[in-house]
Amino acid sequence: MSTGFYTHADCKRHEMGGWHPECPERLQAIQDQLIASRVDPFLLHQEAPPASVEDIARVHTAAAIARIRDNVPAADGDYFSLDGDTFLNAHSWDAALHAAGAAVAATDAVIAGEIANAFCAVRPPGHHATPEEPMGFCLFNNVAVAARHALEVHGLERIAIIDFDVHHGNGTEAAFAGEDRVLMASIFQHPFYPYSGTDDIGAHAVNVPVPAYSDGDVVRQLVTEKWLPALHAHRPQMVFISAGFDGHREDEMGQLGLVEADYAWLTQQIMMIADQYAQGRIVSCLEGGYNLSALGRSVAAHLKVLAGLD
Repeated sequence: MSTGFYTHADCKRHEMGGWHPECPERLQAIQDQLIASRVDPFLLHQEAPPASVEDIARVHTAAAIARIRDNVPAADGDYFSLDGDTFLNAHSWDAALHAAGAAVAATDAVIAGEIANAFCAVRPPGHHATPEEPMGFCLFNNVAVAARHALEVHGLERIAIIDFDVHHGNGTEAAFAGEDRVLMASIFQHPFYPYSGTDDIGAHAVNVPVPAYSDGDVVRQLVTEKWLPALHAHRPQMVFISAGFDGHREDEMGQLGLVEADYAWLTQQIMMIADQYAQGRIVSCLEGGYNLSALGRSVAAHLKVLAGLD
C-alpha cells in the first residue's frame, strides 16, 4: 500500500503577513523538494476535504470555534489578530477546516486499509491550539481532532501521539489531559515557548525537555530511553505524529541541532512501534519548520521512510 499525501490549495491562501515565518511558501518548499528528491511519484496525492464543525467540536469549545469563524476578515489584505503572532486573513477559516480535514480523511483512509500511512502537508499548524483558544500560529489542533476522531468514531481503544517539534505541544497535551487511552510522547527545547510541558505531567504523557544546542545523538538517546519503553507498554492501535522540523540546526526559530538523518531515524523508530502494535497505521501532520530549505529536505527524509524508500 502507498503513503497518502494530503494537502489543499486553501492551505496556501492563509497567510499572516509577508514578515511572518509561518508562510505559504513552506508548503511550496516541501512540494519542490519532494519532486527534486524523486519521492513525489511514490506518494498517493489526495485533496484534503474540509473538516466538519462536528469534527472540530470534539476537541474545541464552541467559543473557540466562533472566535475564528466570526473574525475572519472579509477582504484580502486585511488581518485580525488573535494574539501577538497568530492572525486571520480572508482565507484562514477555510484553510483551518482543510488542515483538520486532511488529518481526519487520512485517519479514515488508513483505518480502512486504503493506504498504509499518510502525511498531511497542511497549514495552519495545530499543536499549540488548546480546546479553549488558538495560539502560537495554530488555529485548530489538527492532530488532536484526528486522534479524537479515531477514538470516538472508529472506536480505537489506545492511540499514541508523538510530537517532535522544537516547541512543546501544549494544546495537544491539554486536549487529552486525563485521557488514559492516549499516550503523548514529546521532545522539545526547554526552556522555550510556550514554557510548558514540565509541570503537572499526567500519567500518560512522556515529555522529554532538552536544553538548547542539543544535537541528534542526545535526542536519539533520550527517545530510546524514555519514549520507546512507554510506547511498548501502551501498545497503541494507531500512531499520530505532530511532525515539526524547526529543531533542524539551520532553523533559526529554535536552537536544536537536528539534521535530516535524525528525522529519518525518529520516523524509523515510530514505524517500528506502529508495525508491532498498530498494523503500521500512522498519520503524520506538519507542524513547525521555518527554514524553507531545511524544511523541504527534512520532510523528504520523513516521507522516504514512511513510503519505504529509505
